[in-house]
Amino acid sequence: MDSVLIIGAGAAGSVVAKKCAMDRDTFKRIHLASRTLSKCEKIAKECVSPIEISQLDADIVADTVALIKKFKPDLVINMALPYQDLHIMDACLETGVHYMDTANYEPRDLAKFEYSWQWAYQERYQSKNLLAVLGCGFDPGVSGVWCAYAQKHLFDEIHYIDIIDCNAGSHGQAFATNFNPEINIREVTQDGRYWENGQWIEIPALSINKMIDYPEVGPKNSFLIYHEELESLVKNIRHLKRIRFWMTFGEEYIKHLTVLKNIGMTRIDPVMHQGQKIIPIEFLKTLLPEPSSLAENYTGKTSIGVIVQGIKDGKEKKVLIYNVCNHEESNREVGAQAVSYTTGVPAVAGAKMVLTGKWGGVGVKNVEEFDPDPFLAELAKIGLPWHVQELPIKDKAEPLAA
Repeated sequence: MDSVLIIGAGAAGSVVAKKCAMDRDTFKRIHLASRTLSKCEKIAKECVSPIEISQLDADIVADTVALIKKFKPDLVINMALPYQDLHIMDACLETGVHYMDTANYEPRDLAKFEYSWQWAYQERYQSKNLLAVLGCGFDPGVSGVWCAYAQKHLFDEIHYIDIIDCNAGSHGQAFATNFNPEINIREVTQDGRYWENGQWIEIPALSINKMIDYPEVGPKNSFLIYHEELESLVKNIRHLKRIRFWMTFGEEYIKHLTVLKNIGMTRIDPVMHQGQKIIPIEFLKTLLPEPSSLAENYTGKTSIGVIVQGIKDGKEKKVLIYNVCNHEESNREVGAQAVSYTTGVPAVAGAKMVLTGKWGGVGVKNVEEFDPDPFLAELAKIGLPWHVQELPIKDKAEPLAA
């Protein structure tokens, strides 16, 4: 297997196309498709080797089926919006092609992250001898693979996991999002949720925060939010007692978001405006900077990791597994800021795992269900080195560093 169809030409999709084009030993045929052909044309010009491009509305399953039949890829890498996941999965089923994405499905009219819709495809993919790899970005993605690595190599039992995500960069804008504004704002404004002692606990949005010390960045105020990999890790990590997700937001971001939410600009339901129905968050998206446009002036770093605590050889153990990515270095390499880079590069590593048979099987699988070792070796090789740091245990019930 050596050919991929990449659907989606946003900031992260651009990284996937460019990084695939750097490895023609693995990716001998590359096709990039997007609703906006001009984005594909721009990316194709910036790739170090030739790729094919097409215009595609991935909401129309028949059109995706037609493109797959024409190009005949071995794997479809879905870098489009989460709304389109099921449409693209349907097209892969109809054409007999493996599938991969970086974010789970959510309906347009409901801000809810849940794997149930995609897990429901399990028997259909198995019956067609097809593989669907879910959530192969950074978080979800690398965060889950790190947990699998910890379970395989570092612990006999994992009891606590905290996924910590910090963007300590500066893009110079008053308010902007690092990936699709609509998806980003829907994610942040929904209620928080974490899993503890066998049950999900819900909290009001951004109601719990604490200072976390991030590698190469330092202490940053971090908020407990819900993130989709929590759902699959609860299912796949044994002996787990609690798992949470923390993300940093600056004061200016929170201030702007609060005002926008209070005046109704983050609503996802239609409202009447001058005799026409509009969805406020979609209108807001048109006013905000395109995430790909932020790269040129971005400075600083992202610092993302997992703090894992449990038992090894009868003793308490705690580690931090992490990556630090520089916005300016990412821009120099592929013309993208670090948030896009850290999403796109893991998708390329995962695609290589599937094409080379290092990740196999059939059915619908999350990334932590595969062997973490070849993926993490490839990840470090193509741009995202990772590190393991032993941490002192100060409180069994509180695995975050003090």
